[in-house]
Amino acid sequence: MDIKAKVDEVVAKVKDDPNFANDFQSNPVGAVEKVIGVDLPDDVINNVVETVKQKLSGEGSITDKIGGAIGGIGDAIGGLFGKKD
Repeated sequence: MDIKAKVDEVVAKVKDDPNFANDFQSNPVGAVEKVIGVDLPDDVINNVVETVKQKLSGEGSITDKIGGAIGGIGDAIGGLFGKKD
């Protein structure tokens, strides 16, 4: 079994399916087991869950990205008009 492919599959499902995202948030182990479809040892499944969480948190939400972009634009414009920090 390609664990990396399964991690990517879970990440995609969390992003694309709001119901699955809620399941993952409330019971990540159970949600991952549904996608993988195989009973894996606890240490392996927990590692998959943590990897999925890291991938999801590393990307940040779209509102975080938009907020950061707007903040950067505001700082640039403020710099044009002599704004000082």
